[in-house]
Amino acid sequence: MKERLAGFLVMTAMVPLALAGYLLLVIVGFFGRTARGRAGVRALDHFVNASIFDGYAWESVSSHAWRARDRRWARGVIWLTDRFQPGHCQRANKREQPLVDLMLAKGLHKQTIF
Repeated sequence: MKERLAGFLVMTAMVPLALAGYLLLVIVGFFGRTARGRAGVRALDHFVNASIFDGYAWESVSSHAWRARDRRWARGVIWLTDRFQPGHCQRANKREQPLVDLMLAKGLHKQTIF
């Protein structure tokens, strides 16, 4: 219960900041440095993976889709990304899987509050 309460309090502060960050990302995407925009999009990708697709916070939607390629949502992501860059999800997973393995080995997916 303590972890849920702490999570609620943190999210109460984070959601307005996340919305402001998204709006800033749109501005940076058009007028700012490419590296800053790319970092923001990558962070948003990881957030969507963790919150919507129940993936790891340190993994992209593309890499997660390749790991879960037998699931309907993953097949849709793979199909869509293949329209823009064939083999994208497989390459993303090959690049990110060592990081996922390290995070699991270090126990970073376990409870951290209380």
